[in-house]
Amino acid sequence: MASLRDIKSRITSTKKTSQITKAMEMVATAKLKRAENNAKAFVPYMNKIQEVVASIANGSTDVSHPMLESRPVKRTAYLVITSDRGLKGAFNSSVIRAVFQATQKRHKSNDEFVIIALGKMGRDFFNKRGMNVISEITGISDETSFASIKDIASNAVNMYADGTFDELYMYYNHFVSPIQQDVTEKKLLPLTDIASSSKLTSYEFEPNQEEILEVLLPQYAESLIYGALLDSKASEHAAQMTAMKNATDNAKELINGLTLTYNRARQAAITQEITEIVGGAAALE
Repeated sequence: MASLRDIKSRITSTKKTSQITKAMEMVATAKLKRAENNAKAFVPYMNKIQEVVASIANGSTDVSHPMLESRPVKRTAYLVITSDRGLKGAFNSSVIRAVFQATQKRHKSNDEFVIIALGKMGRDFFNKRGMNVISEITGISDETSFASIKDIASNAVNMYADGTFDELYMYYNHFVSPIQQDVTEKKLLPLTDIASSSKLTSYEFEPNQEEILEVLLPQYAESLIYGALLDSKASEHAAQMTAMKNATDNAKELINGLTLTYNRARQAAITQEITEIVGGAAALE
């Protein structure tokens, strides 16, 4: 049985740990509100640009663009959005597991696919397993801007146009609620499944539809990546908030159990001392 000093030391260290996890929970809660607002604020822009693109792509059979056309798939790219740090529950592992299972199911060798990593956790996982990470970005701030990821987003679109890969899938955590984040797979390129808008809005395009698509489609694909990143950031803070709350609750339970053990051991020690004193007094008589 552990000594009183050992038990007391464990209680003290656990209390300090619970204070840290509680502080991290409060920070994640504050960041979650901002990240959720950022993700929601981006939705109107996404809806409008999708409406315009769908109006051109689905409204005319004469308009064509390489990003709208499927081609034989020789190599697939996977854009994976994770965080730079751990302590976020299953936030990173669930996305990484989904990508890993997809690559094992769809491909016979690592030469048939490439990885584009947004976040250190995903990058390190795939690098350690010898998978081809052709592009990466880490250190993305919580208040991320489009400018911070524009290079990697535009590079991904350009590599598709250049034939580096023939299709692009994006994996990230979709924010549903503070206690639910769903792993989402979205086929980013080619843009063959652009949903038509239900709004009856008519557009006049100048100079012509093809020239507008030439500019608008890359921006649309880049915006999809940025929107997924904002969604993932909200999920990240929600996952950390939940994980730190569970850690704090577990620490409190552990402290209660250790305190009970400490009191029992202390009472047993006191009883033993009293017994020895009474036994010694009886022997002197």
